[in-house]
Amino acid sequence: MDTELAEEQEYLRAARKTLTQMLDHARHRVATGETIAGDGYTAEVLGRLLRSRAKELAEEPDGPLFFGRLRFGPDAGDHADQQYYLGRRRIGLGAEMPLVIDWRAPVSSRFYRATATDPMGVQVRRRYGWSTSPAELTGYEDEHITSGLPSRYLTEEIERPRVGPMRDIVATIQADQDQLVRADLTTSTCVQGGPGTGKTAVGLHRVAYLLYAYRERLRRDSVLVLGPNPAFLRYISAVLPTLGEVEVEQGTLDDLLDSVPVRATDAAAAAAVKHDVRMAKVLRRALYGRIRPPAEPITIADGSYRWRVPEEYLARLVVSVRREAPTYGLGRERLRARVVGLVQRQAERRVGALSAAWTQRIGRSKPVKDLLEHCWPRVRPVDLVAELLTDSDAMSAAADGILTPAEQNAIGRRVKNRWTLADALLVDEVAGLIDHPPGYTHIVVDEAQDLSPMQCRAIARRCRYGSLTVLGDVAQGTTPWAAGSWPEQLGHLGQPDASVTPLTTGFRVPAAVLELADRLLDVDVPRTRSYRTDGWVNCRHTDDLIAGVVSAVRDALRYEGSIGVITADAAAERVSAALTSVGDPRVNTIPASLAKGLEYDHVVAVEPADIVDAEPRGTNRLYVVLTRAVSRLDVVHSRPLPAALG
Repeated sequence: MDTELAEEQEYLRAARKTLTQMLDHARHRVATGETIAGDGYTAEVLGRLLRSRAKELAEEPDGPLFFGRLRFGPDAGDHADQQYYLGRRRIGLGAEMPLVIDWRAPVSSRFYRATATDPMGVQVRRRYGWSTSPAELTGYEDEHITSGLPSRYLTEEIERPRVGPMRDIVATIQADQDQLVRADLTTSTCVQGGPGTGKTAVGLHRVAYLLYAYRERLRRDSVLVLGPNPAFLRYISAVLPTLGEVEVEQGTLDDLLDSVPVRATDAAAAAAVKHDVRMAKVLRRALYGRIRPPAEPITIADGSYRWRVPEEYLARLVVSVRREAPTYGLGRERLRARVVGLVQRQAERRVGALSAAWTQRIGRSKPVKDLLEHCWPRVRPVDLVAELLTDSDAMSAAADGILTPAEQNAIGRRVKNRWTLADALLVDEVAGLIDHPPGYTHIVVDEAQDLSPMQCRAIARRCRYGSLTVLGDVAQGTTPWAAGSWPEQLGHLGQPDASVTPLTTGFRVPAAVLELADRLLDVDVPRTRSYRTDGWVNCRHTDDLIAGVVSAVRDALRYEGSIGVITADAAAERVSAALTSVGDPRVNTIPASLAKGLEYDHVVAVEPADIVDAEPRGTNRLYVVLTRAVSRLDVVHSRPLPAALG
C-alpha cells in the first residue's frame, strides 16, 4: 500500500504540473488574445471569455485535484480495462487523454451509480483521503463494487465539520441525486427533500452540469439561481466557482422586482390579498378594461389624398385583435399595423406599390396615434397599480366578483408612492401583461414551498420557453401562503407537468436531531431517513435564559466546527449582544426567520416556545431551526417546550 500511495502522490504531482501549464497558457491567451481580434466588440467578447477561463483555472489550484478513480473490467465496452481519475475539472493539455476527467463527463456517472446489483462494468471505485491547507493526498480506499460494503471515506466526508460557506458534494453524490443532476435541459423537475437530503446541492450541481453539457446554448445570464434571502446566497456562493462556473447569476426574487422603490410594509391582511393568485385576474381586468371601441372614423392626409377608415371597420379590428389575446403591448402594435394595412390597401388601388417608409409615416401619423390612445391606450404599470390601490372606484370595477369588499379595503391606501414588496409583484404582473420580460433558459428555485402564487407567476414569466429545477420541502413552509402541495405550486410556476422526485436519505442532519424535529411534522411528506448515526441532542432548562445560552455556547466551543445560535427574531439583538463576551468568530447569532437553508455543526436553539409563538406557522419555523444542526443540537429554554416536543 505504501508503494501504491507513493505512485498516487506522484500522479498528483503530475496533475498539478499540468494544471500549472494550463493556467500559464490561459494567461498567455488573455495577454495576446484581445490584440488579434478584428474589431472592438470581438476583442471585448474574446477577452471576457479568456479571462473567465483563466479565472476558472486559478480557483483553488492547491486544492484536491481528484476525489475518485474508476477502474473498469474487461466487459466494459469502450472503457474495457481503462481507469480514469475524477475531479472538479478536466486536467489535460490539448487533445491528449486527460490526467483528470471532469465529474460531469458521461463516464463519470458510473462513479455515482455503479452498485453491486448493477456494476456498470466498474471493477473498483477508489476514493481518496486528503489533508487540508494545503491539500495533500494521505490515503485511499478501494470499493470492490460487487461487495456492496459502505465506504469509510464517504462517511467521513459527509460527517466532516461545516466551517465557512457551503461546499460542493462532487465526492459524495448519490445515485438518485446524480440522476437529477444530469436530467436533460428541457426537463423541469421538482425535488422534494427533507432537511439534509442535499436538494440545494443537487440544484447547484445541476447548474454546473447543464453549463458543461449545453455550453453553447446557455450563454451568459441564461441560467439563474434564486434563493430565499441574501444570507442564503452568501452561504452557497462558493459552490459554483469551485466547480469551475464563475459567471452564473444568483439572486433573490426581490432583486428581479426592482420596478418601484420599496419604502413601506404591508399589514398581514393586505399582504395576503396581494400575494393571492386572484390578484392576477384583477390586474388583467383593470388593464384590458382600458380597451374601448372607436368613437368615430379616422381620416389621414397623404399629400393630395385623404384616406378614410370607417368606424365600423376600426371596431372590427379592435375586436379581432382582442380576441387573439396577445400581450397588451403587442396588441396595441398589432392594431396599429392593421389600421395602416387598411389605409395601405386603399392607397395602393390609387397610386400603386408603396414603400416601407410610407407605412412607417402613416403608422406615426396623428390620426392613428389618437385612435390608439382612445382604443388601446399606452399604460405604465406603476400608474395602473397606483390608481388601482388609491382609487376605490377603479378597484371596485376591477375586483368586483373577484375580491370581497373587505379584501378590497385591505389593500386600498391613500398615498400613491408608498410602495411595498407585494406592490412590486403587482407592478411586475402588469408589466408582464404588457410585454414579456427577458427570460432565462434555466432557473433553479430554492425554498420554493414558501413562494406565493403571485411570486410563482413572476418566475414563470421569466421561464416561458425554458425549464425549472424547483427545490423545497413542504414541511418547511413558513410563509402565510406556503404551498400545501407541489402540483398546485408547479401549476403557478407554469410547469404543471413537471415530475416530483423525493429525496429521503438525509446526509447532513444526524438521526437524533431528526427524531426530535420530526415530532413537529403535521404534513404528508416522505419522512427523511438519516445516513448518520453520530451527533446528539441536549435540552437545557434554565431560569436565566441568557446565562444558559452563553453557557451552552462556551460548551460548544470545545468541539470543532461552526456554531449557530438561533433565536426568535425579537430576541436576536439581545442574544447577540450577550455573546460578544465569547469573542469567537465561529459563533453566529441568527434570527429564526433567516435560518432556512443554512447549516451549522452545533446549533443552540433558544426558547422554542418564543419561536413558535412569533408567527402563524411557528411550528414549521421551529422545525427549520432544529434541523440546521449537522452534528449537535442544544435546546435552551426557560419556558415549557412546545407540546409536540414532549
